[in-house]
Parts: sequence; C-alpha cells; structure tokens
Amino acid sequence: MASRKKKRIRARAYPTARSAARLAAVQALYQQEMEKTPLPSLLHEFHHHRLGATIEGVEYADAEVDFFDDVVAGVDGRRDELDGFIARRLPADWPLHRLDRPMRQILRAGAYELAARIDVPTGNVISEYVDVAKAFYDAKESGFVNGILDAVAKDVRT
Repeated sequence: MASRKKKRIRARAYPTARSAARLAAVQALYQQEMEKTPLPSLLHEFHHHRLGATIEGVEYADAEVDFFDDVVAGVDGRRDELDGFIARRLPADWPLHRLDRPMRQILRAGAYELAARIDVPTGNVISEYVDVAKAFYDAKESGFVNGILDAVAKDVRT
C-alpha cells in the first residue's frame, strides 16, 4: 500500500483542465500537509505560481481554477469526515496514517468529490483519481485507489 520510496511525479499529459485541476489539488494538499500552509496562502501560490506554469522543466497544464479551489478547500474543510470514509475501507492493520502522504491526498480528494460533487459521475471520479495515482505510483497502487474509492462511493452515493 504505502511505499517508503520518495515519490516523483511522472511527466504526463493531462488532457482536460479539470484533470489538471485534480492533479494540482493533490499536489496542493500534499504541500499543505507537509508545510502546514494556511489555505488562503496555498491557493494564492498555486493560482499565481503553479497552475499552467513550467517548473523544473515540467509544463503544468492550465487547470480549471474554480474546480481546483473547490477540491482543495473542500478537503481542507471536511478532512475528518473524509478520513472517516477512507479509514472504514482500509484493512484494520493498515490505518490511514500509515499511508504515505501523496496517497492520503489522492484518496481524500477522491472521497471529497464522491461526497460533495454529485454533479460528477462516480465512474469519472474514480477513473480520474486512478489516473492521478499513476502520476505518482505503479499499477498496484492505482488499483488500490480504485478499490478504496469504489468502496467509498458505495457508502456516500447510495
């Protein structure tokens, strides 16, 4: 489930502004957890220095800013609730805090969309976060994301 190796984002194309927003949201949430960056500062930094920028030779796609803001602020505001949805679906011997930080953010963002963005079809949410997982992880971990988010969807969308 969690790997001790340092994660580096794999360069890949994110074809839609919403897909790019999801990847950026996971990155922002990761930064927030690592650095305890206040939400307004975090959003400002991403709006002005990350979304659509080229950083270390990697070009970041233009993201749907309102969607990015909604996911980041939604996860920030509902973190405990989202963690509860995820924790109920993890093995008893593998609590949420044992997952590495990028994985926690992927699952939180996906769980937020499933719980709060009923305008986005379940299959789209799961597929998009499986794709985000592929930017950080191998097939095993992206399958893990698929399984956890599918189970969370059954809890929050029935």
